[in-house]
Amino acid sequence: DVQLQASGGGLVQAGGSLRLSCATSGFDFDAYAVGWFRQAPGKEREGVACINIRDGDTYYARSVEGRFAISGDNAKNTVHLQMNDLKPEDSAIYYCAVDNVEDWTLGPMGNQMYEAWGQGTQVTVSS
Repeated sequence: DVQLQASGGGLVQAGGSLRLSCATSGFDFDAYAVGWFRQAPGKEREGVACINIRDGDTYYARSVEGRFAISGDNAKNTVHLQMNDLKPEDSAIYYCAVDNVEDWTLGPMGNQMYEAWGQGTQVTVSS
């Protein structure tokens, strides 16, 4: 039974940092890709970063490239999203999701169908 638990959200001032974590269980972590998505009120969901756990390849949306870093901890079956230089427009509910790498392609996340999702964690960046 695939389970994902996102945590680490909070309130931070612009320019600050947060680290989100996605703790996973119930599947072969090494055979999956993990993505982070966000959705702000009134906006469409946006894929911000993803990682192929098997080979470490990553992809970032242009809006976060250079500020966010996604990484996998194989020992803990956890994926982190380090978010630096946060901006008010980064405010959203952040979700993690997983997909088997056999069904997944590294690249823009808008058309990817992830097979399981965690609950969200709220990130609020004040100006």
